[in-house]
Amino acid sequence: MTTLKTALVLAFGIAAAGTASAVDLVIATVNNGHMIEMQKLSKQFEAANPDIKLKWVTLEEGVLRQRVTTDIATKGGQFDVMTIGMYETPIWGKKGWLSEIKPDANYDVDDLLPAMRSGLSVDGKLYAAPFYGESSMLMYRADLMQKAGITLPARPTWTQVKEAAAKIHDAKSGVYGICLRGKPGWGDNMAFLSTMVNTYGGQWFDASWKPQINSAPWKAAVTDYADLLKKYGPPGSSANSFNEILALFNEGKCGMWIDATIAASFISDPKQSKVADKVAFAQAPTQVTPKGANWLWAWALAVPASSKHQAEAQKFINWATSKDYIKLVGKEQGWAAVPTGTRKSTYATPEFMKAAKFAEAEKAAIDSANPTDSTLPKSPYVGVQFAAIPEFQSIGVAVGQQMSAVLAGKTTVDQALAAGQNAADREMRKSGYYK
Repeated sequence: MTTLKTALVLAFGIAAAGTASAVDLVIATVNNGHMIEMQKLSKQFEAANPDIKLKWVTLEEGVLRQRVTTDIATKGGQFDVMTIGMYETPIWGKKGWLSEIKPDANYDVDDLLPAMRSGLSVDGKLYAAPFYGESSMLMYRADLMQKAGITLPARPTWTQVKEAAAKIHDAKSGVYGICLRGKPGWGDNMAFLSTMVNTYGGQWFDASWKPQINSAPWKAAVTDYADLLKKYGPPGSSANSFNEILALFNEGKCGMWIDATIAASFISDPKQSKVADKVAFAQAPTQVTPKGANWLWAWALAVPASSKHQAEAQKFINWATSKDYIKLVGKEQGWAAVPTGTRKSTYATPEFMKAAKFAEAEKAAIDSANPTDSTLPKSPYVGVQFAAIPEFQSIGVAVGQQMSAVLAGKTTVDQALAAGQNAADREMRKSGYYK
């Protein structure tokens, strides 16, 4: 009896010691479908790595940005892995706030799509690993186009889009020619509108960092944008963001929509969309130049330099952004549910290409995006639908509010561009870009 009791005490002591030595890895992430799925599947990572215990902090996008920005800027060390995007990565990488991502031998870093790898790198070094990526593209109702006798090319011009919107618009029947973001925000209406400005030959800043918001390309793009939505868009476009337009499209109320490629999986899913079998895809429209027509974004995993668990954090990122993880999701949830937009091998998988009819258009959009060369005139910033400088957030919000006011009829295009220019000029002078 004593021997058994001693054995049990010893066994319990060893188990307790093992538990005590496990590292708590704190992961800050965004509350969306792909990330929730990662949390469920991460039990498999913990089973394979009993010395690591994952602690999740799951937040809404805006709150996540605030929390991780504050933590990394103050070197708080609250998080070991952060979910960040292409805006933060080059800024924080340059500041030395992030540790370089050093994948293991099996990771195959060359399998990452070049646009994603480039947008998450500084001086050729990877500072965040893409968990899923997206570009933007044109999604449209093939049945409405056919009825109107319209054939859209693989990459239409904005002129062709305007002509198509006019022909398929039927407000009396509740079908609007085109739906586009109007809700103000640097990552909201300005994510879309920046790409439109790019392709009209515009840019946020010239080579001397002078804002270009009151330039001729901006005026042409914003005038066409406002004209399109006022004539052929749904009511209340100034308040519409991704989710509002997704709901409209799925109800059959949008003839065309230019937005994130990730939307394609939702609008082509018969469980969600009433028009799933009527949807077709093309590249985002161009006008003066194809440069910067397709935006580029990735939700990526990074290790703050302040983390005390660098090796464990790297190990988790290796797992969560690997080819094997994508295969795991395909096996557990089906290939239509895998996180896309990160790896060449995903698009070389027959099961995925069969399950996702948008896959070819999505990859073409991502491949065409170049965050280091996204404007016709040379620009000093990295980013397609944003400029990767700290000042851009406040500038993008200020300009976004002006653009939304144009749609709401509260100001004119000229007044909005002048106000946006003044706001940007003030911010850039204050930060010492020029006097």
